[in-house]
Amino acid sequence: MTARTRRAPLVAVLAAVSALALGACTSSSDIESAAATQAAGADALVVDTSPDQDRVHTEPNQEAIDLLPPGLVDDGVLRVATTPFSAPLDFYADDNTTPIGNETDIAQLVADALDLELELVPTAWENWPLATQSGEVDATVANVTVTEERKQLFDFSSYRVDELGFLTTAGSDLTVDEPADVAGHTVAVGSGTNQEKILLAWDAQNRAAGLDPVDVQYYQNDSDVTLALQSGRVELYFGPNATAAYKAATAPDDFQVVGTVNGGWPDTAQIAVATAKGNGLAPAFTAALNGAIADGSYAEVLERWGLGSEAIDESQTNPPGLAAS
Repeated sequence: MTARTRRAPLVAVLAAVSALALGACTSSSDIESAAATQAAGADALVVDTSPDQDRVHTEPNQEAIDLLPPGLVDDGVLRVATTPFSAPLDFYADDNTTPIGNETDIAQLVADALDLELELVPTAWENWPLATQSGEVDATVANVTVTEERKQLFDFSSYRVDELGFLTTAGSDLTVDEPADVAGHTVAVGSGTNQEKILLAWDAQNRAAGLDPVDVQYYQNDSDVTLALQSGRVELYFGPNATAAYKAATAPDDFQVVGTVNGGWPDTAQIAVATAKGNGLAPAFTAALNGAIADGSYAEVLERWGLGSEAIDESQTNPPGLAAS
């Protein structure tokens, strides 16, 4: 295969702008950039949501290639399960067919480093374990948190901190640095989620200290949460930091993240590539990710999707996982 080079991401048109504003542009790409910037705001993160992704790439990594176990991926194709249902991690492009996002870009870096072609396999979240164990796919890159229970069936190569975030409206003076900061406030959260577990633990801690209770409001739909924040029905939304940071970065005049907490609170948790237990792929994947960290392509991917705060310094094979609750 020929060596790959890293390329800057495209900018998508988010809204039409006046001919006057675009008059100085001389090419279609200049016009698209100017349109997107004016539509979203000069300080906004503007991303490519077209199916023709100009992904960040890295070079083949011989150290990682040498770690590939014989008999696997011998056809030159790395098949990766993706769950394209949540921006900016995994979601469908404008054609409603092509998976794009941070996770697909991470998968691309791994494939590049191993000198393999990437095939993304859209998979329902509940089906990724079977797809990975059965060999239908070689790996899953889908915001999977490392847990001790999962480590009994899978090997992991970490690539992101598991962070949760508090989202509120732009201009709010709220900040969340500790449990006491949510006392007496109206907080939206998804039912049955890890963030609900943490929020309720914080609320119990606050009540025991004599602080006002949290007014917990349950929302399962992202658009409903957005409307609730904008209308003032809730003051904060506690959810995955990746989606909160993306919303704040793409619409900074509307939203801001005012606090983060590790998804494993009071312990720490990491997001990782999942491979079938004992098949030998994990060390090669870890080496591939560490090569991408070293050459800067990894940081470029995370910054592209507004997730720079979730970067790790080093990928690990089977890092400590969350204990069963």
